[in-house]
Amino acid sequence: MNGGGPSGFNNAPVARTLVIACGLFTVIFGIQGRSNKLGLSYQDIFKNLQLWKLVVSNFAFSSTPELLFGLYLLYYFRVFERQIGSNKYSVFVMFSIIVSLLFEVLALGFLKDSTLNVLTSGPYGVIFSSFVPFYLDIPVSTRFRVFGLRFTDKSFIYLAGLQLLLSSWKRSILPGICGILAGALYRLNVLHIRRLKFPDFVASFFSRLSWPSMGSTVTAAPRRNVPRNIPSYAARQVEASYPAAPPASTAEPVEDSIATLVSMGFDRSSARQALIHARNDLNAATNILLEAQSH
Repeated sequence: MNGGGPSGFNNAPVARTLVIACGLFTVIFGIQGRSNKLGLSYQDIFKNLQLWKLVVSNFAFSSTPELLFGLYLLYYFRVFERQIGSNKYSVFVMFSIIVSLLFEVLALGFLKDSTLNVLTSGPYGVIFSSFVPFYLDIPVSTRFRVFGLRFTDKSFIYLAGLQLLLSSWKRSILPGICGILAGALYRLNVLHIRRLKFPDFVASFFSRLSWPSMGSTVTAAPRRNVPRNIPSYAARQVEASYPAAPPASTAEPVEDSIATLVSMGFDRSSARQALIHARNDLNAATNILLEAQSH
């Protein structure tokens, strides 16, 4: 796979911040020899009331293999920030962390399983909740065989997730399942969570953390830029809701930009028309397509 569009963290400052934070926390606590003690346990939460672990356990992996697979998946899943925008992706990350933590605490309190000891640490909630939209929204673009076995371009992401899920057996399976449940609740739009947005200053905070060469966040395109000529049901819905768009540039879109939008799951024709209307501005074209899908 192409790793979710353009290389690097262009238009994905939240994902970039999360990757850097997890890497730094893991290295710092690893140097201190505390990596294996950061995960949640029944004793820590319900008896010792070490509530600080609820935060730290989400940003530090307990081993180097988990760090490598975890950062790889976080890097790949930046595609979702490009699809829904940094603001809504921030909500997704926060929701995934809080809800998966809640499930983990409830599971520890209910199971009281001594074999669990300490759950493995790391952003399992965000990673495994991302597998829900990955399974449902990211299309398969390549199929191939290896030694007679069928694979797709998505198979390597699933294998990396399986490796992370089974890395510490019960200690990692439980956080992974809690993350999947959190992703399912977000997908079901529980409490209308998918409509929620943070204030603009919160979303812009991550933009200011980005290096200039990394690009900027995907900002909301003005509604007047929503094209009338996207050949999809969603576009017809937008036409009924918004005024006609002004004439757009007829310059042929860059092929790389079309390929980027197609990799996000949009059909080629719609991607081309959106880029024409957005005058080859990839950010604006992405938001045009997202606006069309949301109606």
